[in-house]
Amino acid sequence: MPHLVLLGDSIFDNARYTSGGPDVVSQVRKFLPPGWSASLLATDGSTTDNITDQMQHLPDETTHLVLSIGGNNALLHASELGISLFGIPSTSNSDALMSLADISEDFETRYRTAVGECLRPRLPLSVCTIYNGCFPDRTYQRIASVALTIFNDTILRVAIEHALPVVDLRSICNEDRDYANPIEPSSVGGEKIARIIASLVAAPETLARATRIVGALTMNLTPEKRSS
Repeated sequence: MPHLVLLGDSIFDNARYTSGGPDVVSQVRKFLPPGWSASLLATDGSTTDNITDQMQHLPDETTHLVLSIGGNNALLHASELGISLFGIPSTSNSDALMSLADISEDFETRYRTAVGECLRPRLPLSVCTIYNGCFPDRTYQRIASVALTIFNDTILRVAIEHALPVVDLRSICNEDRDYANPIEPSSVGGEKIARIIASLVAAPETLARATRIVGALTMNLTPEKRSS
């Protein structure tokens, strides 16, 4: 019997942010075909460094994996660099770019390790991009969205190298109501994520080794986009 396991952070482990509404894994179970089951190993607050531990608890019956990780890595770097979130005070533009390059290299090393752990069981694996969040300050939102491209570039390149499907959370969680707070998915956003994950992993072509990017438009989820 097919068994899906969700790995990563609070994108999947969002129960405490839904005000009593269903969390992502509950919604995934609802949308999966009859005979499928799903487990949650993702843990709120996790970074790429926690994936090895999550994989050690993989159920024996696991047949499919979906990984959503990296947002907390970005938040850790934001704390290091100050409230401007990658809008780094520096003596020159080159200093700022060098700092971004260092951050990118650090994340790539850690993300590759996390994906490598997920590939060890030789099960179908899909990965997720990091969404842009829903920050009330427009300027901060614009900076955050641009800054996150360095993380998402790594995710996409690693996915292409390993022929992994990609769930583009940026196009899925694109309305204010998709968020319970600036960085966590609400039940509304979680339902959109769950629908796409269930459709992706249950599709026959999931077993084929090919990178494809799946988002709201791909799955006919086309709400009006929120401004960024």
